[in-house]
This record gives sequence, C-alpha cells and structure tokens, in this order.
Amino acid sequence: MKRRFAAASTLLALVLGLGTLPAAASASSTSPASTTTALAAPDVSITAVRAHLDELSAVAARNGGNRRSTTQGYRDSVAYVKGKLQAAGYTVTEQPCTSGCTSGAGPNLIAEWPQGDANSVYMFGAHLDGVSAGPGMNDNGSGSAALLENALTLARQNPEMRNRVRFAWWTDEEQGLNGSDFYVRSLSSTERARIKAYYNFDMVASTNGGYFVNHITSAAAAPMKAYWDSLGLQPEENTEGAGRSDDYSFERYSIPTSGYAMGASARKTSAQAAKWGGTSGASYDPCYHRACDTLTNINTTGLDRAADGIAYTLWQQAVGTGGGTCDPAGVVGNGGFESGTAPWTGTTAAIAAHTARPAHGGTRFAWLGGNGSTSTESISQTVTVPAGCTRASLGYWLRIETAESGSRAYDTFTVRVNGTTLATLSNVNAGSGYVQRSADLSAYAGQTVTLTFTATEDYSLQTGFLLDDVTLQSG
Repeated sequence: MKRRFAAASTLLALVLGLGTLPAAASASSTSPASTTTALAAPDVSITAVRAHLDELSAVAARNGGNRRSTTQGYRDSVAYVKGKLQAAGYTVTEQPCTSGCTSGAGPNLIAEWPQGDANSVYMFGAHLDGVSAGPGMNDNGSGSAALLENALTLARQNPEMRNRVRFAWWTDEEQGLNGSDFYVRSLSSTERARIKAYYNFDMVASTNGGYFVNHITSAAAAPMKAYWDSLGLQPEENTEGAGRSDDYSFERYSIPTSGYAMGASARKTSAQAAKWGGTSGASYDPCYHRACDTLTNINTTGLDRAADGIAYTLWQQAVGTGGGTCDPAGVVGNGGFESGTAPWTGTTAAIAAHTARPAHGGTRFAWLGGNGSTSTESISQTVTVPAGCTRASLGYWLRIETAESGSRAYDTFTVRVNGTTLATLSNVNAGSGYVQRSADLSAYAGQTVTLTFTATEDYSLQTGFLLDDVTLQSG
C-alpha cells in the first residue's frame, strides 16, 4: 500500500447497499456452509496461496531482496503469475505503463476469463510491486497471492458464467498508484462503463490486523461484508486505506469499488483488540514497508478468510446459470419473524411477540413506529433474486393504525431496494387489519439487493406500522 503523504481528495459517492448473507460458518471452517447463489463458492486452498507467497519470496531473494516495480524482481514476479494464468487458460496481457509511471517500471498484468457477458465486467486487482526495503510479503504479496489462487480456482471449477471476470496485478503502486491509474486512463468511456465494480486487495495478512472493507456500506461491498459477517468478524470501514491503493484510480472515474484490507501502520484500538484479538496500541502490521515484511510477517488465518471472501464475492457477482430457475422459496430469511431477529438488521428490537397486537401469522411481527414522537425505525436484509425469475415481487402483510386524522400524510412507511423507493404508505392508509401488499422486483433478477422497510413519525400522534410475512413471489 502506498504511504500517504497528503490527505486524499474527497471520495466519490457510492450507492448504498449490503451483501447477501451466507449461512454462518462452522467453527471448523472459515467458509460458509452454504449460500443463496445458484452455485456455492469454493473453498480456496490456503496451502496453495502460501505456495504462491513462497515463490514471490524466492523471487525477491534472487533479486536483491525486493520486488520494486523498476527491478528484475518485479519482472520475475510478473513472469511467475503470468505463467500460472496462461497454463490455466486465461487471456493474459502485459500492459506497459507508457505514461505516469516511474522510469523503468515493469508492466501491469491483466488476465480475463473468456466467458460471461463482456459488457458486464467485474474486476479484481492487487498491486504486485513492493518497496525497496524488503520482499513485501504482506504488502502486497498477500493480496497478489490470494488473487492468483482465486483466478486458478475459477479456471479449475470452470462454472457457467453470468458476467465477465477480469483480474489485474498492478505495477508501480508504491510510487503513487501509477500502474492502475494508467490502466483506467487508457480505457475509453465505453470500456469503463462495462466495468460494474472493481475489488482491491492490499495487505490482507497483517499479523496484528483487523478486518476492514473498503466502502463497507456500498452496493459493491455487499458480498464482501456479507462473507466476513458470516464468520462473525464484524468488519469495519477501511478508513486508513482511503485513497491509498489502486481502487482509488477507479473511484476517480466513478466506477464502484470495494475490497479487503487488514491494516498498515495505524494502531489497533482497544475495542478492536477485544473484538479481533491482537495487541491494542500496536500497528496492524509492525513490518509495514520494512525489511521484516517476510514470510514470517503473514497472518495465515486472515489470509485464508480474505481468499475465501474473494471467491464468495466473485461467485456472487459473476457466476450463474444464465437464465437459471426461479425458486423464490426461502429467499427472504425469517420473513415471518418467528426465528428471532436474524438475518434482519437495523431496529431489530421492533421484532417480537407484541402481546398488545396480533401477528398476521404465528406469534411474532415487526412493529415499526407507534411512538407518537419524532422517530425513524427500519429493518433490512439482503437477498438474491433468482436469475430465472423474469417476474418477481416482494410480498408483505402490513397493518397500519394511527391516531392521526384527515387526508394529510404525517407519518410514513417506505419500502426500498438498494435505496430506491418502491412503495410509500402513510397514516392515510390506516385500517383495522392486515392488508397484503407487493412491490415489483423483476428488474432485480439475478442481483443481490438490500430490502429496507422504514417507518418515520413526526413529533406528535402515533402511527404504528405492523409488518409480517415478508416473502419473494414469482409473479
């Protein structure tokens, strides 16, 4: 990761959203037991990832102890990665950086899996260069090795692809994000528009690290956050890395981005140490940009979790069976609220067996609003609308009761998908019982989306919105 010498420019706004939650991981595995996608993502071999790191370390040892972009160590790193990808069947291109890079810098390496919709590209990248001080095993052999084994795993699995996947190993990142900047600048506006999201992996094995996601509340981050959530990691926003790695080159051209990181020279807080373990007050990576960034400076558990999270994200975003089938059963988790609160997030205290009011079905429901004072309450969850559902709708039962009168909307209830409002109801729609309502989700077939129900009340006179039996329906 590039050292920050000055504050980065304000980041471009990104669309809000969350990721599809996979099933909780078992104690004996760092991978979810199952997912809601048509095909489950594979478990990426951490042994294979470590083998790639071993080779990058050997490359550095043969070339003066480092892999800086201008050295033979970097060019040998490119040759190693390129050889593995070509043998696996990738279309591989070395892209010389002809402007903006340090004089003598080696090329970017771009590899595309030749399947899936070429007009819908998901990119996964890591910088392959290091600093002169050492071999750069965490920064950024870790991201490069995890990315390489993901590419090789995709080739071995050879699933039917819904979208195109493109991998990149960048040159000259440590000197100013130069390789990735050149790549994005070199694309036409049409080519940039084909890139639906870019995912970056920089320092994903810090020995005292945390679990950080770039733009954690964005739609692009949805599957990344979802995977680490499924492991109970409670990831946080990557504030230290903002504007400091290759994702920023894409952000500058309004391409959605996310990625994983485990931290550099910033210090772990006591709250983070309590949550993740490690040493409070110490750097996430005590060997950041130092000679000691060797194979002994690798957090294998974190590296494994990052590699598997990359695979989960790739499968979510790009792997699928084309048209697929439409099986809406179980897409909305705990839609009747009878199984506690998960996977709902937000104002989950609203979910209960409220003795003062009946449920539509069972004994539990979500009672949003009803406070009689200025308030906003909402619950959300993420779902994947099956790709085969040419017609899909969100069904829900809603009871609205109010102390308001007249035809003016004072208190409102909204249904949103990825921040887009699909329905708005208010105190004006109050009645004596539950009414079944729906919202069209057909446009989201094959996509991971966030469903959000929100009740907003003004300063006086209550309106309660009683929500129950939320389902996805194929029609």
